[in-house]
Amino acid sequence: MAVNIRRFAVIAMMIACAASFAAADGGPTLSLRGQLSGWLGYHDAPSAESALGLRYIPSFSLNLHLGRGWSLDSEVSVNAYESARGAALSTLGTSGEIKPYRAWVRLASDRFEVRLGLQKINFGSAMLLRPLMWFDRIDPNDPLQLADGVYGLLLKYTFPGNANVWLWGLAGNGDPKGWETVGTKKSAPEFGGRIQVPVPAGEAALSYHHRTIDMANGGTAFPPGERTNPPEDRLGFDGKWDLGFGLWIEAALTRQGYSVIPQSWQRSWTVGLDYTFDWGSGLHVLAEHLNAAVAAGAWDSGMSRDFTGLTADYPLGLLDRVSTMVFYSGSTSDWYRLLTWRRTYDRWSFYVIGFLNPDRYQILPGRTGASLFAGKGIQITIVFNH
Repeated sequence: MAVNIRRFAVIAMMIACAASFAAADGGPTLSLRGQLSGWLGYHDAPSAESALGLRYIPSFSLNLHLGRGWSLDSEVSVNAYESARGAALSTLGTSGEIKPYRAWVRLASDRFEVRLGLQKINFGSAMLLRPLMWFDRIDPNDPLQLADGVYGLLLKYTFPGNANVWLWGLAGNGDPKGWETVGTKKSAPEFGGRIQVPVPAGEAALSYHHRTIDMANGGTAFPPGERTNPPEDRLGFDGKWDLGFGLWIEAALTRQGYSVIPQSWQRSWTVGLDYTFDWGSGLHVLAEHLNAAVAAGAWDSGMSRDFTGLTADYPLGLLDRVSTMVFYSGSTSDWYRLLTWRRTYDRWSFYVIGFLNPDRYQILPGRTGASLFAGKGIQITIVFNH
């Protein structure tokens, strides 16, 4: 099924392009844009090493106005990068990849849209510590905020009054995504939906998602007698309010249908707020606290983790902005500290990031692995958009 939906997405985009060029009511709008970025950095954990790399994401888009408020558009983009890491120039290890980044086609009106293909699907009110990070993996410290997409079909409808409903179906996304530690069975479709409604001083939403876990390809051993493909169901809630300051909450409850593993429930919640102080050019401060737990029952105490994040940013003028991020892990008593200076022109952006983090970089619970932000160090990133 993974192959079929990808083929169908490609065929649909080809048909969209052909229909656009054949349309009588004006021609299509074609555009090519891209983002070229390079980085150079140094950090001292788990051992001292330098890193450099180059990334290019070209994006081709097509848009056609069909009349009567309808439009047909598509986007195809590729993520191509090459990087090198090592203690010295003579020992640099290189890696690189060219992979699809986005490949979708969309039919839309003022209230309705349907989008098919490799796309980004994200929602929720949290900014840094996101329980509803179901389909993407965005590191809050990444200045480019890059996120791999998922293959699927997404439908949205917006009602008068700004309430809206989402429906989605995914297929062919076997690798773990979001908070997942075990991937999804490729031949089993995923599906879910979301409804968001206005509430006094803000908005609130309920979300649901179902998938089939692929334990055989999880990368970790599972006990004898455990189901190879247990089901997983997620329920999410989020809300955001403007009370003179911003206030939001985001929560998720997940049940995994294991037959032997006792801890089959996961729950997480985040509460956050932000405020812009009228000091100078305006100091914006944002704070969030996350609690995540794994337990045998939905409301059992289980094993719990706490994480707190605080960010502050201040414009130094029209071109420059300085910001800081501080995270604290209550479970491990670890502190994460980052200070960023950014200069922005029409097409160019420059980032200098200094950081003081634990040797084992785990900015979010369940997220492990080698990182350029481990230990103490500095990273310089240059970005050109065309």
